[in-house]
Amino acid sequence: MELWEYASHDAVGLRGLITSGQVTAAEVEDAARRALEAANERVNGLALPIFDPALDHADDGPLAGVPFLIKDSGPMAEGVPFFLGSRAIPGVTPRHDTDLMRRVRAAGLVTLGLTTVPELVVSFATESLRYGPTRNPWRPDRGAGGSSGGAAALVAAGAVPVAHANDGAGSVRLPASCCGLVGLKPSRGRTPCGPDLGEPGFGMAVESGLTRTVRDAARYLDAIRGPAAGDKYTAPPPPRPYEEELAADPPRLRVAVTTRAWPGAPVDSEVAGATARTGRLLEEMGHTVVEAGPQVDRDAVLRTIMTQMVALVAPLLLAPRRPDPARMEAVSRRILRMAEERSALDLIAGLDEQNRLTRTVGAFFTEYDLLVTPTLARLPAPHGTLRYDDPDHTVESWLRTEFDYGPFTSLFNISGQPAVSLPLAQSRDGLPIGVQLVAPYGREDLLFRVAARLEEAVPWRDRVPPEGLRRAGGR
Repeated sequence: MELWEYASHDAVGLRGLITSGQVTAAEVEDAARRALEAANERVNGLALPIFDPALDHADDGPLAGVPFLIKDSGPMAEGVPFFLGSRAIPGVTPRHDTDLMRRVRAAGLVTLGLTTVPELVVSFATESLRYGPTRNPWRPDRGAGGSSGGAAALVAAGAVPVAHANDGAGSVRLPASCCGLVGLKPSRGRTPCGPDLGEPGFGMAVESGLTRTVRDAARYLDAIRGPAAGDKYTAPPPPRPYEEELAADPPRLRVAVTTRAWPGAPVDSEVAGATARTGRLLEEMGHTVVEAGPQVDRDAVLRTIMTQMVALVAPLLLAPRRPDPARMEAVSRRILRMAEERSALDLIAGLDEQNRLTRTVGAFFTEYDLLVTPTLARLPAPHGTLRYDDPDHTVESWLRTEFDYGPFTSLFNISGQPAVSLPLAQSRDGLPIGVQLVAPYGREDLLFRVAARLEEAVPWRDRVPPEGLRRAGGR
């Protein structure tokens, strides 16, 4: 199997080739290994050498034989060390799979590697001191987003058609926007988080993945969705598989469109234009479109995310051997210190603020069926823009820098609605521009219906990054 041919197929396409006998799973895996080697040289997206052999997996699942990658923050796979992108963490080796990893194996996904992340997986730029910058296959001088930047860069380059990603403030959607991918953040409780965690980031972080097509996102979510035993949050089950929603038209919707960032950050004119065009396209499809957005306080969002960060770093502070702060990057040290200084009353106040924001956004979706926003406020940023290792940053000043770049995503981690970034436009210079769609809680089915119609109207599949392995027009 030639590399360009392999890279031109999405996950559903590769599974179809295997099922029909046109290629074998072994041939696909061989091509994936060669593709990973070639792509990683260009984008630096692997945290470890390619797994040899691949992790055990079923041979009869809905994605059996499809190459896959996991992120250097989980899902934890038995025997695979994780580092959280930090030089201070020598490698934590799990003794068992997480619930999500068991579903990945049951789906038949062929896990071949571990992808790069920023230190402690909290930045919107994947450029840790441990791994160096992960490069965007559209422009190597630009970042791939974060924290799932390694996954995004390798999927966009054609190394694998789907990779694991998780999202605590935009870590699926922002890399999707930077790299021209489909990035879905499911509803709170849609995918499993256990058994070792009960509510990652106080329920604001969810497990998902990155794909190049909407149909891959639907099949992947069908394979991993649903609560595991003991999960604290459980989203309502869908009436039918998400893959079946792709052929169905949505009803006439009340659509709100906004390009105004609630943190007050300026929005690039090309990014705003792409969002406005999406609104006009939805109007042409018969939906009622108005300019509107949730009215929330920027500082409340920042304070709630700071509360979430305490939960994300607490396991490091509770570990028998804490990581050495001297080997960590500047903002990581600040975050650990902040977490140590927070009181129980501080945490309760933060959770109360999360509740108020959740109620505000929930009320907004009693009036509207869909919200359309930019995913990022700007085009993919040059390396070094967010300055995670800058000792002059406080946690708050760094978060403000982050949210000036990506102000539109974290609110829906706080409130729990499903949201997807779609690669609906490109800049004059050929950089991807993502547009975010947000639906009411539990309505991934609606997101898939609308996303499928937009993919038909504004097809992106033949856009090929210069540093990618695909050929334009390939299938």
